[in-house]
Amino acid sequence: MISGSPEELHTPSADDLIADFNRAYAELTAPGAPFAWTVREVRGAPTRIFDRAPPNMRVIWELTAAKGDAEYLVYGTERYSYSDAAARVRSLAHHLRNEHGVGRGDRVAIAMRNYPEWVLSYWAITSLGAAAVAVNSWWTGPELEFALDDSSPVVAILDGERLERLSSSTGTPALIVTRHDGDLPVGAARWDDVVDADGAPARLPAAEIEPDDDIGIFYTSGTTGPPKGAQTTHRGSIHNLLNLAFIRYCGDAARARRRAEQGLPPPGEDPGPPVALLPVPLFHVTGCTCVLHPVTATGGRLVLMHHWDPAEALRIIERERVTTFTGVPTMSRELLRHPDWGGTDTSSMRSMGGGGAALQPDLVSRIDNSLRRGEPITGYGLTETTGIASAIGSEFYVAKPASVGPVVPCMEAKVVDASGNELATGRQGELLLRGPNVIKGYLDKPEATAQAIVDGWFRTGDIAEIDADGWIHIKDRAKDVVIRGGENVHCAEVEAALHELDEIAEVAVFGVPDDRLGEEVAAAVVLGPGTALTPDDLTTHLTDRLARFKHPRHVWFLDEPLPRNANGKFLKRELRARLAPPG
Repeated sequence: MISGSPEELHTPSADDLIADFNRAYAELTAPGAPFAWTVREVRGAPTRIFDRAPPNMRVIWELTAAKGDAEYLVYGTERYSYSDAAARVRSLAHHLRNEHGVGRGDRVAIAMRNYPEWVLSYWAITSLGAAAVAVNSWWTGPELEFALDDSSPVVAILDGERLERLSSSTGTPALIVTRHDGDLPVGAARWDDVVDADGAPARLPAAEIEPDDDIGIFYTSGTTGPPKGAQTTHRGSIHNLLNLAFIRYCGDAARARRRAEQGLPPPGEDPGPPVALLPVPLFHVTGCTCVLHPVTATGGRLVLMHHWDPAEALRIIERERVTTFTGVPTMSRELLRHPDWGGTDTSSMRSMGGGGAALQPDLVSRIDNSLRRGEPITGYGLTETTGIASAIGSEFYVAKPASVGPVVPCMEAKVVDASGNELATGRQGELLLRGPNVIKGYLDKPEATAQAIVDGWFRTGDIAEIDADGWIHIKDRAKDVVIRGGENVHCAEVEAALHELDEIAEVAVFGVPDDRLGEEVAAAVVLGPGTALTPDDLTTHLTDRLARFKHPRHVWFLDEPLPRNANGKFLKRELRARLAPPG
């Protein structure tokens, strides 16, 4: 529901809205315009680069010094101003440099809940030119140890919960531990002994940072093997930040033009810096590059949650006067359906939506009708695109709710067939993306990188079509991944863990629809002769091997072999269609 004077505005058709948006898009990206771009060679591929892009994210952090005592981070009763945060960031950065020699090209792991220390650690690490390894805090001990072994960080900064999951015999890097009152391993340091806000140096340590230096390592599931560390860069993060800004400015420009053409005054005053509630993990690009980065760059306030709870989220929205909510679709739906929604003051909300999975068209309409002054928003992207590859919001999204919007300015998109041939407008095929947002590659995995990125084009594995307006429609997923509440579950990883059970002859893991989470993990199992297992046996086996969200919710034990195609691959679509979840 768009703010302003909707009763005064002549209601344009969907086609008019799309035309308005596309015209504003062209004007804002024209030569000399604020979002003009030029093609340059980046890592051997022609790449669109914003003409006015800052060189790195340290510049963005340093600009926040002007925010002073404005509130930055909120976690429960804890509140940090920009000045408070900057002092802690400087203190930690000098400790990392002086005590551990952390600098350009090094890696430092962060493994914790969405605590303020996650944010402070991130800016300290990346301002040194090092890469922050964003470890999935939901992982089990062996999974955490895998990430530390795979990324070889100089230091790991973790909370007490993560520390307790690590094996005492594991060879870990140097440790800095927060939110933990128990004994520490020999050589580990406590956060409060390392970070001294009052005694912090006046400046960050000097650092040289190139645009294509790594800024983060985000673990993602691919089509085979264990999780891979996607190498995001400063350039990619900067361009994602500018693309997010572009989508907002484009909508504002289109709306302002329409009002002017109808003789109406410009829209009301800018509501000021955002107040963002972050219910999704910072170890995902949605939480980090699509929320933390823009909130910080605009001098906004970031409100963190200990864990997702829709009732608590509503209380926070009212108390903190939250303006933007970015989560997976499940979270938006749970907020709107919660019995406390009607009695909660949500008048501060300006936008609701996010990424991780597509918003269903009915949810777009529900958000539009439920927010008095707000609007639905969505973004399509992957870890490998450092955030959004397309995005849209407000009345323009309502006009085409089955789309995920136009490709952002510095990304190119095309749809190809199985042979790699580009398809015409409106044809379905695999979506390929190229631009500065595409990751450098997968850490220490040149073969996987070469398979995923060819001549700068990233193979998304998603089946899509691009319509005549240049807007993207995601139709299906080619990769063998279940997206459960925004979390990627790599089917082969779950299958490999289940195959450790000698009783299992065949197993296929796949996703089934779920009203709350979008998809749930399911498994079809064929047992060997004379053996027996129950679903509880599978859960018990997986408990110490895989995070809980990867465990199959639905399990079927079949008496016949699993269906296969001519190449011997399981026909998971057939299984999905045949084995409807109970209830």
